Formats: sequence, structure tokens, C-alpha cells
Amino acid sequence: MTTSTTLRTHLCGELNASNVGATVTLAGWVSRRREHGDKLAFIDLRDFSGVTQCVIDDGADARSEWVVQITGTVTARPAGTINANLPTGEVELTNCTLTVLNAAEPPPFPIDQRADDVDENIRLKFRYLDVRRERMQRNLRLRASVNSAIRTAMETQGFVEVETPLLMPSTPEGAREFLVPSRKEPGSFYALPQSPQLWKQLLMVAGMDRYYQIARCLRDEDLRADRQYEFTQLDAEMSFVDKEDVLSAISQAVLAAAHAATGVTPPPIEQITWHDAMNRFGSDKPDLRFGLELVELTAVFAATEFKAFATAGSIKGLCVAAATYPEAAAMGRNKLDQLTERAKQSGAKGLVWMKVGDGGALESPVAKFLSDAEKSALVAALGATTGDLLLLVADEWSTTCSMLGTLRNDIARPPVHEGPYRYVWVVDFPLFVGVNPTTKKPQPGHHPFCHPHPDDLAKMETDPLNVRALAYDLVLNGWELGSGSIRIHEPELQRRVFQLLGIDDETADRKFGFFLQPFKYGAPPHGGFAFGIDRLVAILAGEENIREVIAFPKTQSGLDPMTNAPGPVEANQLLELGLRTLPKPAN
Repeated sequence: MTTSTTLRTHLCGELNASNVGATVTLAGWVSRRREHGDKLAFIDLRDFSGVTQCVIDDGADARSEWVVQITGTVTARPAGTINANLPTGEVELTNCTLTVLNAAEPPPFPIDQRADDVDENIRLKFRYLDVRRERMQRNLRLRASVNSAIRTAMETQGFVEVETPLLMPSTPEGAREFLVPSRKEPGSFYALPQSPQLWKQLLMVAGMDRYYQIARCLRDEDLRADRQYEFTQLDAEMSFVDKEDVLSAISQAVLAAAHAATGVTPPPIEQITWHDAMNRFGSDKPDLRFGLELVELTAVFAATEFKAFATAGSIKGLCVAAATYPEAAAMGRNKLDQLTERAKQSGAKGLVWMKVGDGGALESPVAKFLSDAEKSALVAALGATTGDLLLLVADEWSTTCSMLGTLRNDIARPPVHEGPYRYVWVVDFPLFVGVNPTTKKPQPGHHPFCHPHPDDLAKMETDPLNVRALAYDLVLNGWELGSGSIRIHEPELQRRVFQLLGIDDETADRKFGFFLQPFKYGAPPHGGFAFGIDRLVAILAGEENIREVIAFPKTQSGLDPMTNAPGPVEANQLLELGLRTLPKPAN
């Protein structure tokens, strides 16, 4: 990498003992100034690469965050003054001359790690200063390395980068869209893309064979740690493939990105079916970094007289081992009652807790309703020992799994970036999830264009809720990175799915005609995937919030304190677009 320019010969962070004796010129920001007697001052000069200590004649004026150029001689630091915490800590610049390139006002917060504790709104109002910090520089450069690795991995596999439109028709069946009014067609609107889904499938019809894009997408959803209005994803589509082909191609890109960020290539990504993920971990986003798996207990209570268990479709439990989770296992009655109430508020009929005493004796409000044989079988099934806490849910299968999955994460899940990176493909999602209470029709699990599992086609009309889709998600440490599927390419099969959803031919043509029409002209079998680059980079960078790997994000309330967006526009702009604003509702 060439770093020299007209104004500098080296970067501040690249000097070391091999440079001793050389005359060099650095340029950057004054990170810190320390007086040394009446004649000298030490200046820590910073650029994106790091910091170099410079010994300056005290007559030279240079204050915090001033932009300066310093020319001097690289000198070994005297014995006892070496800073082992700095890559440049063995050397300093002496015999320096300083040129002020630009003076600066005192910054509103320190340009170092102390800014981590500064209010979010202040950091984002002065984001250009926040990004000067070593943390943000590291994160954004890591992100660039990840993007580069992804591009290389995709292009090595024959993918072609194609840019798709940002102005597209509204497809309101998904998440909330951002709408753009048309000046030429007053009263009409474009939508900003939630994803390039439609375009990439049309590219397969067009014979592109393998498409990818590092795509900007927008969704008007509530913001949280893993969600921003604007986000970036790797978007890909492939022709003449099955599920395993797609998973293999995307895995290569993900593993290349991980290696670029960490220097370590993870092992091949394992697979788990959606049903097994729910059964074992209580989540379709399973975190595999820790155990505490759900244990099937329905058979243990097959002949029980305990009414709450006897009428349940599924009974599962967790064994919170005292040896592994001592604090959780020792929860008091008040905390356990709170967990029980939370379970009820989450839709479960309740939560049963038991504590294992000496000799396998069970302490619980419901212990008296269970036979000795049931208690003994329960302890054995859970592998419980003295001091362990047992948590049981009895309900219909999906509620039982999801409730215990929530408790599992609450009790044992570490921060997303801690511990090993555990990637997993979750495959064979349900094609439909539940029934729409209004239409009484099945609801699509992902979207209505997912291909049903070939083995389940015969059950489409007779048992739709047990039809699997050729759909798959990529999960890392309990965070969903992205999802994809093999698509329906046969017009007749697509019509069958629409009919099951209560979408007749006329409605389908009206809503999706521009998308479905090309499929009449020979659509190849195809499938694809998209994963969130923001989420992946955040985890690899050790961040809990994707905001910290985005140069200019929004606050949690969706505002940009730096630009004051969103804001009002001039009346003449609204007039030109044929729009008017409504008065704000009264409080």
C-alpha cells in the first residue's frame, strides 16, 4: 500500500525501530499535548493508522485536534520510556518542525475510547468526529475488508455484479416501505427497495445465471440493535441449482468474510432443520455456543393425573445445572414467580419450576401432584443432580418450544460477539405458518414465491401447515444473518400456492403481473439468498449494535442529529409534487 503523498512520507502508525535515523514527515491530528519543562512539549500525532510521539519546541503552538504537519528524525526512545502499548512505542520523532495546516475548536467530546460513554445523540450529531476515533476507524476498515472478501469470493465462483433499480413499484405485502412521490405522475409513487428480490429473479429469467450485488435496502421498521432504516446486504441468485448449491456458494462468501475480519477461517457451516432447531433450542435462530437444550418429557407424563400436564400436547423442560449456571439455579421464589408470570404473558399456559434436593427430592408447588415414579423419571430424563433448577412448560408444541427457548437465552446466552463464532444453516422451514384469522387461509412463512419441498407436494391442499419449504436461514450466535430459498419457477405451481393463500388469478395478475409474466417465457430453476453485511460485521467487530459499523446511522428513534433529517420541505416542493401535509394530531 502506497501511503506517501506530497504532504507526508509515512503514516503515524507505521514507524518502528527499522526507521531509526530516517527523516520523515507526518501529517494528522494532535491527539494529545504534554508540556515538558519550559522548552519542550510532547505531541501525540494521530491519523487513521495510529499514533506517533513527537518532541516539539515548546514555542510551536498546536492544540487538541489541530491538523498539523511534522517533519523530524526517527529516534529510539530512551531506556525506560518505551510504550509497549503502542505499535510505535519504541520510537519517537525528534528535531521536529511543525506546520499548522488547520486550527480547530475544542471538540465536544474526547476523540478516544472515553467517547463510548457519551450520549448517542451527541456522538451522532458530531459523527464526523466520532468516526475519527480508533474504534470507528477499525470497524469501518474491517467492513471494507469484509466487502472486498465477499466480492472476491462471489466473482471467483462466476457471479456477475449487477445493479438493480432503487425506484420500484410498491409491494406493501412485506415490511413498511419508504415511498417517493412522482413529479411527472402526480398522485403516483415509487417505493425504495426492501430488497432486490424481484429484480434478481428476473435476471435469472434473462439468463444471467449467477447474479450478486452488495445492495442498499430500506425498510420503515422500528430501529433496534440489529436494525436500521438503511442497511446493506449481500444479495445473490443462481440458476439451475438446488438448495445445497446455494448454501455452498454463500458459505464460501461468509467464510471468506470471516477470515478477512479475524484471520481465522471457521469450519464448514453445519446444518439443522427448522423442526430440530425448535425442538432442541426453542428458536429458529439457535445459538449453538452453549448447551442447555430442551428435553422432551411428554412420554414421562403420558399417564399423569396432573391436569395441567395431562391435557398438554407437548411437555418439555430445561435443566439449569447448578455447576454450570450457579446464579440461575439458585433463583429465589420471587424471581421464579416472575418467570412464571412472564410465561403466561407470552402466551403459555404457565411455567412449572422444581428444585432438586438431596436424593433427587423435588421442591415445587406442583410436586405433590406428581407420582414418585414421575418424579424419578423426570430427574433421570433431565440428568438432574442436587442443586439444579428444572423449568417445565406444558402446552401445544410451538408454544412449549418458543417459551423454553426464550428462557434458555435469558439464562445462559452470552453477548452475541463473545465466545466462538458458531454459524449454522437452518433449513426446511414451514411453507406456511398458521392461518390468517380474517381469510381463514394459510399464511406464507417467508414469501409466496418459495418452492415447496418436492416430498411434500401431495400435502399442499390436504395438510398445508405441514408442508416444508426449500427455504433456509443463516444464523450466527443467535442472530439471523439472512434468508433465502429455492424459488417457484413453474407457473402452475405458483398458481396452486396463490390459490391456497386466497389470491385468485385476477388479483395475482394485478399485484404481481409484471413479475409473473416473464415466467411464461421459460424461467430456469433458480434460488438465492441475502444476508445482512451490517449484522455480520458488527459481530465480527465485537459490537452489540450495527450502528457502530455504519458510518452515518440513525438514532433509535430514526433521526439524524447531524443533518436534522427528517425535516420539513418548502411549500413549492410539495406543490410541484402534488402533495400537501396534514396538521399534526392534537395531543
